[in-house]
Amino acid sequence: MEKYEQERFTKLQKLRDKGVDPFGGRYDNVQSIQAILQDFAPDRDDIKAKAAGRIMTMRPHGKTVFLDIRDRTGKIQVYIKRDKVGEDAFEISHLLDLGDILGVEGTLFKTRTGEITIFADNITLLSKSLLNPPEKWHGLKDIELRHRQRYVDLFTNQDVMQTFLNRIQIINYIRAFLNERDFVEVETPMMQPIPGGAVARPFITHHNTLDIDLYLRIAPELYLKRLLVGGMERVYEINRNFRNEGISTRHNPEFTMMELYQAYSDYNGMMELTEGLITSLAMKIQGKYELPFGEITVNMTPPWRRATFCELLEEHSGISYDDEEGLIRKSKELGLETNGISRDNIANTLFEELVEKTLVNPTFVLDYPTSICPLTKTCAHDPRFAQRFELYIASMEVANSYSELNDSIEQDRRFHEQIGTETDITGKIDEDFLTALKYGMPPAGGLGIGIDRLIMLLTNNVSIREVILFPLLKPKL
Repeated sequence: MEKYEQERFTKLQKLRDKGVDPFGGRYDNVQSIQAILQDFAPDRDDIKAKAAGRIMTMRPHGKTVFLDIRDRTGKIQVYIKRDKVGEDAFEISHLLDLGDILGVEGTLFKTRTGEITIFADNITLLSKSLLNPPEKWHGLKDIELRHRQRYVDLFTNQDVMQTFLNRIQIINYIRAFLNERDFVEVETPMMQPIPGGAVARPFITHHNTLDIDLYLRIAPELYLKRLLVGGMERVYEINRNFRNEGISTRHNPEFTMMELYQAYSDYNGMMELTEGLITSLAMKIQGKYELPFGEITVNMTPPWRRATFCELLEEHSGISYDDEEGLIRKSKELGLETNGISRDNIANTLFEELVEKTLVNPTFVLDYPTSICPLTKTCAHDPRFAQRFELYIASMEVANSYSELNDSIEQDRRFHEQIGTETDITGKIDEDFLTALKYGMPPAGGLGIGIDRLIMLLTNNVSIREVILFPLLKPKL
């Protein structure tokens, strides 16, 4: 046991010898530190406060102790004086350590240096910390340790705490925004017999009682569309999705998605809704449209740019979508695989390679090749392309939307056409979904927004791990 840890255990025993429970109990009527600071009035000396928080600094001075405690809303100074709290409580204050959780009751005043402070009438130890908090946490180079010990990261780094409080606020705002527009929130299965709604490699699990393999959902799409068939014209779900694929600063195998469907709309309606939601969020969280993101600035000012997949592909590659040989040649120049890959998937890979990185300010990319959009209606002007958009911001795909295909015969054909191709993951077709379509699904617009990436943008965090409380990490050996 390290020296400092041993000292804490010694203090723990001394507290117990004094009859003090070092791990406390119920402590009612606690005010947030933010509310206490707001209640302070310089012309009054009778404002009482009751706070609880973790000790962040301690400064003993003879018969007095100054310390700072912090809760999720902020920090406040506490002044403990022996003559005020009594000998027993003052002795207990000398058995406190950084990281301990302390309850304080007292009167508010302002020190000569102008700091609002609680002059303690009494103190209550609520939990003894048996480990030293890290020193100079802001200077740690081991980012992985911060992610592994998020509980320490939160209480020692107020910026991190604020990011996750903002995350909660953003999700609550999205719910309010949709509820005001007559959407209803629903829940769909996370374990599914057939993965569908997206092209991604699933995680597989096993149900012992039924003795069947199941897939953690890669998307809720096919279940939400069943609800459209059932008469729920506007539905949404803020859900966890799971994709057994790469991990990077922009990808986590478990991520949060907001997916919605609106009957009698299309992808144009979804563009209007998406732009309205995200621009209003930018103003709510940051108070402006120009947002810093790492080393760049993203201008969210509406209206946002709209350009087709083919226009952007030709603009950045110099090759027309119709020039298949040119697409193959360009792909080989870039070292991309082309053997056995369809023209549309070659074009899509080129787009990812050459175009995505240029899309810094919000851009709706419209009308993708139909073959890579099996759940989407085709464009009236050219059935080779589908009524789909992807929204890119800061070179990241943030949202994906379709005018939903509701022709059961065409959907059946596309599902069977997909079997055995490079986009086919499981070789299975959701026959029950096709049955649902046969009963008639209203024309609809569908939209998926990656919540984690959206929060990255709104909180200026360039790594997805900074906006997920407990990102997936390889176990330590």
